Amino acid sequence: MTSSLAFLGMAAALGLSALGSAAGAGAAGMSSIGAWKKCYANGKPAPFIMVAFSGAPLTQTIYGFLLMNFIKSALARGIDPMLAFGVGVFGGCAIGLSGLFQGRCAAGAADALGSTGKGSANYFIVVGIIETVALFTLVFSLLLLG
Repeated sequence: MTSSLAFLGMAAALGLSALGSAAGAGAAGMSSIGAWKKCYANGKPAPFIMVAFSGAPLTQTIYGFLLMNFIKSALARGIDPMLAFGVGVFGGCAIGLSGLFQGRCAAGAADALGSTGKGSANYFIVVGIIETVALFTLVFSLLLLG
């Protein structure tokens, strides 16, 4: 029998990941819009690549969805509902924070790119490093779920 606590863990995995994605994408999007405005005001071309910065944190919602489904599968195999709860809450928090801080770094990247027109590759490397935290969390959570 699956407890309500296990279902709360599933909801937390998705919900907390999505919260971080939303906050990160919001921060990056606002900064991209401001950087485009500066470009337009200065008669410079506005780099379209900033759309990628704005959307980068959205993948954390996908990772949260995957984690939710992995928890569901593990529950069907009979794991402890408390483990499902813990993995969902802590995994969702880690993935969500990755999305939040990825968006904040992407916001800085958009601002810098808008001001200088340089450094795209370096900025994407930093954004990718933060993405790796979410991927590691997903994989290590899978290992915990057996």
